Amino acid sequence: MPDKYISINIKTLLEEGNSSFIGEEKLKEILSDFVCPKNPDVEVFLHKNAIEFTKKNQSVTYLVFDMNTGFFVGYYAIAIKPIIVRAKELSKNGQKKLERIAVLDADEQSYSAAAYLIAQLGKNYALPKEYQITGRELLAAAMDSVIEVQYSIGGVVMFLECEDNPFLLNFYSKQNAFKAFDIRETNSPAADMEPRMLHQLLKFI
Repeated sequence: MPDKYISINIKTLLEEGNSSFIGEEKLKEILSDFVCPKNPDVEVFLHKNAIEFTKKNQSVTYLVFDMNTGFFVGYYAIAIKPIIVRAKELSKNGQKKLERIAVLDADEQSYSAAAYLIAQLGKNYALPKEYQITGRELLAAAMDSVIEVQYSIGGVVMFLECEDNPFLLNFYSKQNAFKAFDIRETNSPAADMEPRMLHQLLKFI
């Protein structure tokens, strides 16, 4: 991630005793400034779920700030989730890497493993365009946080999910070397959204 940005784990803002403590009400004020019309789910999650999910350790949300301006430019959330990957979706080298931490179902020829999920990724469109973070920079920040955790506790793979959108699929697979391994259907937390097909993509750390 470029040196101009800093990521802040919202736990440090919520827990008394931390030098960064601001409390839940002040944090909600900061989050209320986030707007993402291109992806309502990302906005709904940050405004309604990010704090509670972090307090319950379901996921942890990180806020990204521009150190030059102080602007809140985006956020991401990270969790640990199980994945199932069919062996045929991986190269021989990929299979060997996953075997380090996975259980192989010989009948189904699939691997079950715990992986780091980049659960949410959103840039703040409330800012003028010249102050907005790029998607590449925001993803780099999220991957840096995953790698930092992996250094402490291990693990070999991260994954994410994206909509059936050629631009997004190209961004993750071609530009950032994530590999598609499955598709799942999900209901949107935004009430007016229809169920969607999400592509699941992984990357070895």
